[in-house]
Amino acid sequence: METNRVGHLSALSSLSALAQESRLEVFRLLVQAGASGLPAGDIAKRLKIPASSLSFHLNNLAQGLLINSTREGRSIIYSANFDQMRGLVAYLLENCCAGECGANTRDASV
Repeated sequence: METNRVGHLSALSSLSALAQESRLEVFRLLVQAGASGLPAGDIAKRLKIPASSLSFHLNNLAQGLLINSTREGRSIIYSANFDQMRGLVAYLLENCCAGECGANTRDASV
């Protein structure tokens, strides 16, 4: 599987979006939800985030290219942008471990 490489500015934007507790929780929830995603109301209920705050966080994650949104009727469904996530991880591991990270990072537990 080929991953999309992200550039320096794209990585900074994504990492900046994740550098806040509520946004990180939202992103992790959307990763768990998979490709089908979740409507904003469900995200708000599950994470107990007020709708106005959630809107701000979703917008920030979208600007960081970490989530996608799709309108379904009157609802907007949010899902994780897995291509961006894979590209970000690849970017972070690009120069890791003196070229020996392939085997070590797959089995390492953090």
